[in-house]
Parts: sequence; structure tokens; C-alpha cells
Amino acid sequence: MDDLLSWGGIFGRIAAQFLPVWAALAVTFALSLAFKRRLGLYGKLFDSPVGMIGFGIVIFWVFTALFADMVITHDPLGQFSGMKNVPPGTPLAGAEAGDYAWFLLGGDHLARDVFSRMVMGARSVLSIAPAATAFAFMVGITLGVPAGYFGGKLDTGLSFVANLVLAFPVILLFYLLVTPEIVDHQILLFGSLLSTAAEAACTAYVSVPLTAPQCLRLSIPEMMAATLFIFPIIFLSILLNARFFTDPLKRNIYVGAVLVLGLWAYSGLAFNRDPLGIWSMEPNLLNVFVSVVFVNAPTVFRIVRGIVLDLKARDYVAAGQTRGEGPWYIMLWEILPNARGPLIVDFCLRIGYTTILLGTLGFFGLGVAPDSPDWGSTIDDGRKTLSLFPHAAIVPALALMSLVLGLNLLADGLREESLRD
Repeated sequence: MDDLLSWGGIFGRIAAQFLPVWAALAVTFALSLAFKRRLGLYGKLFDSPVGMIGFGIVIFWVFTALFADMVITHDPLGQFSGMKNVPPGTPLAGAEAGDYAWFLLGGDHLARDVFSRMVMGARSVLSIAPAATAFAFMVGITLGVPAGYFGGKLDTGLSFVANLVLAFPVILLFYLLVTPEIVDHQILLFGSLLSTAAEAACTAYVSVPLTAPQCLRLSIPEMMAATLFIFPIIFLSILLNARFFTDPLKRNIYVGAVLVLGLWAYSGLAFNRDPLGIWSMEPNLLNVFVSVVFVNAPTVFRIVRGIVLDLKARDYVAAGQTRGEGPWYIMLWEILPNARGPLIVDFCLRIGYTTILLGTLGFFGLGVAPDSPDWGSTIDDGRKTLSLFPHAAIVPALALMSLVLGLNLLADGLREESLRD
């Protein structure tokens, strides 16, 4: 244990640490290949070598995020005496019984294990990027489908707002949305016009008495969350109402369930006021999440609007109108399913863009938290000693690059297979 591990030894031990990930990958590929003819577009993905490679890379990082607690060798936030800036394969100084004996990919300038921070960084990235992209798609689809189908003033107004947001440089807009000056700015709603009953109801969510103005004082990210997070509820409610409009019993049950569960989650995610404490989002995470949704939603809106403008002239839409189907049914159950190919491809690409944006925010010190192991923050930490100890920055940079590469390859494979339909 006095000598550094060779590179062969390092890679061998890293491969052993990823054993749960390899097992999950093997099971996933075996089942997918066995039943690929029954799995629609997902199954056809395995006919594309490019798509299969991209899927393998992406699902590797997904399983790494899921099994991160089993893969890491040390506490990703822990600092270890004598391990500052040590090279890959260095034995742990003063290792005790039960401690992993090596820093497989070295230590950073704060004597933290680079390998463990890289692994846990996958969880940080993948807990934000796909969910935020999904919310952005909900917003873009909810607004883009009616804008493209109905046209007129609705289309003009929504397109103007989308173009207004898109005209602003994305990185600068992202930077502004998460700066402390913007985040800490408070907006007072309604002021003293709040009724006594509403004040009492609002105060019930917190442990100390609040006046009406205090209760309705929201930060700009909370205001944006209150606006953006309502769209999934609206979308799912309209979707189910259009599908089961002729069956009132099922419609009321499904829409009621969406409203109850959706508003419950909404109260916790947007305002951190879930009475049961199940749904919540830390302030820093909320700021980043809202920023990602706000930046991506206008682009999704324009893509959806363009697809709908093309598809609404198809024969099956005219046939639906002739049968007397309502406009929302035609939009959501006739047009939208036929747009799934381009939207799935764009969803994969947009997760990659979002991953890069999250890395950029972390690099600028505006990520989830200063000590977070997310890849952007880790790259920024390693940058400070890049010329002398490059491993602390190169490792998370390669991880970030591989995930984005996998998402792009996956999107290419999906595009290739969707064009064959």
C-alpha cells in the first residue's frame, strides 16, 4: 500500500466498483433485445448501432446515479488528512478498518475523493436535467399545440413572448435568473387586500404568525415556479378530459386524481408548503430548476407550434373534424401522437443541452450548492490547480462529455428509426 496503483490496477478497481451498474446494464440489454419487437420505437432503437451505443452510455450514467451509494468509495464531501491534490491511485493516509484503501482518481485541492465526487455528481445532474426538461416540454406543448392549431391572435401573442425570451442570450439570461440579487428580491402580492380568512389559511402553513403582506411575499423564482409548475396539471387535466369526455365517470375520477395529486405536489415544489412534508425543493435547487424550465420552454413551444402547423393539414385531422371530434381531442389525441418522433429526439438532445447549462452554472459558482459534487462545480474547483494537478478537473469534464455524447448518439438513433416509420 505504499506505492501508487498502476493504471491497470486503477481501472480494474474502478470496474469492480461499478459492478452493480454492469449487472443492471446486462439485464437491461438482455431484456430489451429479447423483447425488442414488442417495445415499439424503443425496441427499434436496438436495430441502430449508433442509437444502441448512445443508449448504453446514457443508461450507464442513469444506473450510476441510482447505485451511487454502492459505487462510491468515500464520502464525496469528506476531507481526508494528507490527501490534498494526490495523484490517481494514491493509498489512503491513515486508513482504518472498513475504509476503502485508495483514492482511485486522486484527491482535489480540499483533499476530497475525486472518484466519489464524480460518481455522486451523476446523481446531481440526472436529478435535475431530465425532470426540468420534462417540465419545459409540458409548458411548450401546452402552449404550442393550441397556438399552432388555432393560429390568429393567440399564436401571435404567444410567439411574440417566446421570441422575446429567445432573443436574450441564453447563458446571460440563465446567469441573471440565479444571481443572489434576483433571487433575494421579493415581490408583494395584493398587500393588505388579503382577507382575514385567507390570511389565517396562509399562516396555517408555517409555525409562526404572519401578517397578510408577509404571507404573500414571494421571491422571483417562487413567482416563476408558481407560473411554470402549474402547466403539467393543466396539460394532464385537458388531456384526460378530452380523452374521456364522453365517459363522465372516468373523466371525473381521472381529472380529479390529477388535480388532487398535482396541486398537492404543486404546493410543496413551488412554495415548499406541503402539509405532509413529502414534496419539497431546496431554494438553490428551485432557482436552477426554474431557470432551466424558463430557458427551454420557448424553444419547445416553437418546435411544437411548427409541427402542429404542418400536421393540422393532414387528412386524418380533417377526418376527425368530420366525425365531430372536439378541437382539444384532435390536438392531443390525433396530432400530438403523430409528432412524438421529433419530440422524443428533441427531448434527448435538450437533456444534453440542459446538462451543459447545469455544468456552466456550476462552473460559474451558481449551481445547486457551493460544495455540491455536481460536475460543473467540480470542474470549477479543479480549474484552480489545473496546471499542476489536472485530474481533479479532467475527470468530471470527461464524465460530462460522455453523458452529452451519449444523449446525442441516442437522439441520432431515435431520429434514424423514427424516419423509417
